[in-house]
Amino acid sequence: MQLLSSCYLFKGLSEFRLQRLTTITKETPIQKGQWIMLEGKKAEELFIVKEGTVELMTKVEDDFELPIAMLRNPGECTGTASLVAPHEYSLSARCEEDGTMLVIQQEDLKKLIQEDHKLGCIIMENLAQHMLERLKETRDELKIHFKTLLKSAHH
Repeated sequence: MQLLSSCYLFKGLSEFRLQRLTTITKETPIQKGQWIMLEGKKAEELFIVKEGTVELMTKVEDDFELPIAMLRNPGECTGTASLVAPHEYSLSARCEEDGTMLVIQQEDLKKLIQEDHKLGCIIMENLAQHMLERLKETRDELKIHFKTLLKSAHH
């Protein structure tokens, strides 16, 4: 339960709601080299790191994948596309170091949210806040790249 509460999606959930979440959470071992999710595939699971390292990447060309992030800390998650239509993973994730993931099936979470709408509101609010932060970070990175391009164009 401690691990779930450290995941940004579940911040602010009462102990009762966290307890209900644990009933639909499954621990799954992961091994180095194992693909956890693939970009473009149907998103049916949410993944939370318990132990190990997971690399997130996006395909740029058929033979080139751009690293996006490394998930190393317990409570970090991926697979949030399972919460939002069109329910398609926008990144791929590969295990870089043996460990354990907590896995929540989209259908199970959907049922829980239908029984407890407040739970769904808190999760979606946390997701929206996180996405806005990521969007701001991405814009800041774009500004840096754009300034670099402008400087090199003037020389």
